[in-house]
Parts: sequence; structure tokens; C-alpha cells
Amino acid sequence: MLATLFSAALQGIEALPVHVEVNHGEAGDPKLVLVGLPDAAVKESDDRVFSALANSGFGLLRTRTTINLAPGDLRKEGPLYDLPIALGILVATGQISAPTIADYLIAGELGLSGATRPVRGALAFARLARDRGCKGLLLPAGCAGEAALVEGVSVYPIQNLDEAARFLSGQLPLAPLPAARPVFDISASAVHTGDFSEVKGQHSLRRAIEVAVAGGHNLLMIGPPGSGKSMVAKRIPSIMPAPTLDESLEILAIHSAAGQTQGQSQHLFRRPVRTPHHTISDVGLIGGGTIPGPGEISLAHHGVLFLDELPEFKRSALEVLRQPLEDASVTISRSAGKITLPCAFMLVAAMNPCPCGYLGDARHECRCSPTQIQRYRARISGPLLDRIDIHIEAPAVTISELRNAASGETSAAMSTRVQAARNRQLERYKGTHTIANARMTHPQIRTHIPLDSNLGDLLQQAMEQLSLSARAYDRILKVARTIADLAGSERVEANHLLEAIQYRSLDRKVFY
Repeated sequence: MLATLFSAALQGIEALPVHVEVNHGEAGDPKLVLVGLPDAAVKESDDRVFSALANSGFGLLRTRTTINLAPGDLRKEGPLYDLPIALGILVATGQISAPTIADYLIAGELGLSGATRPVRGALAFARLARDRGCKGLLLPAGCAGEAALVEGVSVYPIQNLDEAARFLSGQLPLAPLPAARPVFDISASAVHTGDFSEVKGQHSLRRAIEVAVAGGHNLLMIGPPGSGKSMVAKRIPSIMPAPTLDESLEILAIHSAAGQTQGQSQHLFRRPVRTPHHTISDVGLIGGGTIPGPGEISLAHHGVLFLDELPEFKRSALEVLRQPLEDASVTISRSAGKITLPCAFMLVAAMNPCPCGYLGDARHECRCSPTQIQRYRARISGPLLDRIDIHIEAPAVTISELRNAASGETSAAMSTRVQAARNRQLERYKGTHTIANARMTHPQIRTHIPLDSNLGDLLQQAMEQLSLSARAYDRILKVARTIADLAGSERVEANHLLEAIQYRSLDRKVFY
């Protein structure tokens, strides 16, 4: 007897349809033959499935049984086919009658007891089930919550194999999970990451952080050890603007595909913050692997990628950031296939001014030679520096500032201004793919940042004195637009442009 079920394969962050065909009653010794380009985890499913069937009270195979995962040229990976294979065996052997089983998308790992375990990609599976008009989606209870975030599809949480079999045979009614959506709570972010009121001094750095977050701009902090660069960076999530629903689903889809689910319906949602160590490989940063998957830059999508001690990262790892920073996406090609992953992240980097860290510090003597300083700074290439909108110095904090008992401005106050500025941007770019000033296209720059002759002359003079590139020209205008949004101004004024220009003071000739 032949049974056909509908499942899926995860490729990148997208789900592709897979048909699980189970044919029972073939001549030969009782055994299970699995075909359809499975990986090692899929090939091991027969042992898990047999134990799950036996411990759930079902009979085992009596003849040769062939299981085909179609299409045969698509690589299948992971244990997510355990549940559909087990249910297919039950239907093919006549142990259950489930005439509507082909109307559901089914995925899930089975334990030896028959209990289900969560799998990666639940959100992508829900989207596929919705797009193909499936009657419902059967998933392990541990990952069904994130699938319920997708509207237009019924998600049924399955606790074990017996429950799934009785539901499909009509013996057990199950109610689908109610539709849900992620909840963003700025106060929860502050609890986990700290509050800006705890930062002493560093007023110019705090201002630069606020501008960067308000417009989604990339930021580079340069200062001696102990000046508070890492402390400030850890508090950036506490002032990040609330994500839109589309942004939330994109973030959840990436983390679900990577097996790092962070937002079931009953949990508070936070924008991602990734802080990879400087020993990370190129593949770990940009993504890839035998079967391509998301790396740190994609896991930071719509969030923050913090690179501490920037010059310590491998040169090759830093250079692969060029195209993602420009296009907000990365295409990875491997023998198993080619995928394009989104990576619209905000880069926040920190570094010392020299190898010892004390260049320009009045309280410590720098012992680095000019050649050592040049070699250290040259680890960051000019093209990469071009793509960082804001460069800001973080001077050492004085003892008097540390002893000051007065608290600084809170994250809540800063977040209010950031959210207001981001709301202006969402309204300005309504109907386009742009969501923040940092992602403006060239036509949008010309439309939303008109420059009169005085402002044009001012910018030209700065460009010539600092020897900036055409890319830096656009980025200065984008930062100026964000500063104007924070000030509630419809037009970019001279003071906004001057502040944006001084954020490039570490660029090119001055920096080197």
C-alpha cells in the first residue's frame, strides 16, 4: 500500500516542498529503504521511528518498505522527517485510516518514546503551508508557537506520535493554536542590557550613539582601554526602536532556520544583538557551510552586530563585510545550492587608537612606534571605513566624572526621541522598501535632502579637506537627515550638516 505525505526541506531561511512517499508490501526481507538524497541525520531516522512506533503501541514492518523523499535532487537534512515517515508507515500498513493526511504539512523529530522534539524552520514551514493552501500544519509543541505568528494557516501542536495518529484518524479533536504576534517591550531590553543612566560622562559618544540608532547608521568608536566603549555598546539595545511586524517575522525566520528561536508568542521580543569573538572565521561571520546557512551578519538582521577590538579580526573576515554593508543581503554559493540571506544590520565597532591603546591619552604614555601605529590602523581598509557612517572618539573618563553621583539621561528618554525619529522615517518612506535613513537610495537622497548653494558649498569644502569619497558624501547626507529628524526639522539645516561632517573627522588622511 502506498501513502503520500507533505513535508518540507529548509534551504537557507526558505522552505521547499518535499513529498514523503511510503510504499509497504514489497517482496523481500522486512527492512526499511530510504532514498531521496538524505543526509546522515535522515538516514538514522529508521532507528528512531521503529522505537517510537513500538513504544507508542503500534506494530512494526513485516515486509520490505521503501520511503522516497521527493524531489530526489534536493538535499534533505535533519531529523524533521521522523514524524511524517512514522505516520506514513502507519497509513501504508493500514494501522490508521487518515484520508486527509495529504492536506497537512507535517514535520517533527521523534524521541525513542514517541514524544516529539522541536525542529528548525517552523516559521518557514508555516509560510509554505499557507502559500500552498494546506489545511493545517502539524509541528512539535515545542516549536509550534513561532509558527502561529504566521497568519492564514492553522498550526496544530503535537505532543507525541500517538496524538498525531489519533488526530489524523479523527479519533482526537485538536484545536489549532491561536494567532499570535511578538511583543516588544523596551523596559525588558533595559533590564537585560543595562541602562544609559549608568554611563558616566561620554556625552559626545552618547549623542553619536543616539544618532546612529535613530537612523540605523554604522558606528566606529575609538578610545583607550577603559573608556567605556564596550559598556556603551551593551546598552544600545535599550534604546533600539520597536520593530515593525514585518521586521519581527524576518528576524524570527532567520533565527528559526538557524535553530536559535528567540520569540514564541508567550515571550517578549527583542531585536538581535550579535557579539562574535575576533577569532571568528569568514564562514562563521558571513554564513555558509556544506549546506548554506545564516552567519552572524544574518543573525543580526534588523539588529546590531558589535565587533569589539575591530583590528584584531582577520582581514579576510572584515573584507567580506563590504558587500553586505552596502546591499543589506549576502549571496552564498556552495555545491549544495545558492541562497541569498538578508542582513540589514547596524554595525557597531570599537577599537583602540594604537596597539597599546594610549595614543593621545594625557595620563598614560604611548610606547608604540609610528610604524606600529600605522600597521595597526591599516588592518581596517579604506573601503570598509568608507562604509561606516559615524566615527567617534571615546576619551578616557576622568576620576571626577566617575565619582559624580548624578545619573545620566535614562535609556527611556533616549528611546523616546529615537522612536519619534524612526516614526518620521517610516512615514517618509511609506510604500517603499526603505525603513531608515541609512538605507536611503540615491533618488531618495536627492528628494528628501535638498541642498541650497550654501549647504552645498559647505559640504564640498569638507569633502575636499578630508579627501572623502563619493560614498562618504552620501553617508554624510544620510546622517544629517537623521540629525534633522531627531530635532523635528523637515529640512536639513547647516548645524545638522556640520554635526554630520564632524562624525567623519577620523576618516582618510586624518585617521591615517
